[in-house]
Amino acid sequence: MTYSAKTKIIAITFIVLSLIGFLDAAYLTIDHYLGSVPPCAIAGCEIVLTSGQSAIIGIPVALLGSIYYLIILILSIVFLESGKRAIIRFASFLTIIGLVASAYFIYLQFFVIGQICQYCMISAGTSTTLFVAGIYTFRRAKENKS
Repeated sequence: MTYSAKTKIIAITFIVLSLIGFLDAAYLTIDHYLGSVPPCAIAGCEIVLTSGQSAIIGIPVALLGSIYYLIILILSIVFLESGKRAIIRFASFLTIIGLVASAYFIYLQFFVIGQICQYCMISAGTSTTLFVAGIYTFRRAKENKS
């Protein structure tokens, strides 16, 4: 394994953040299929989680989020095991998808649904932080080439 301590820290950061995102999204996915709504401290979760925007062609958005975070998690673990930089760079590239999706879902909450879901905001924060870590990974890769 030939990666720097900083790259290892980034991979561990990816693991922690993607695990948080996965647990959050998996919790919402389970509640969706159980037909329940999780308790919410800010009173908008039920409206957001049962809105027409909570599913895409019948697939809960939370399930798609779970899959996204699980992919990032697996790629990060594989990188730590293999040391292949292409893997962590690919995971970093995927964080763009998470950021764009989060921005879209925040837009929906604020401007279409008119309510905020705390679980959705946790996911948005997690995916945004993953994106920032991904940008850092790209910058380090660029610096190492020069």
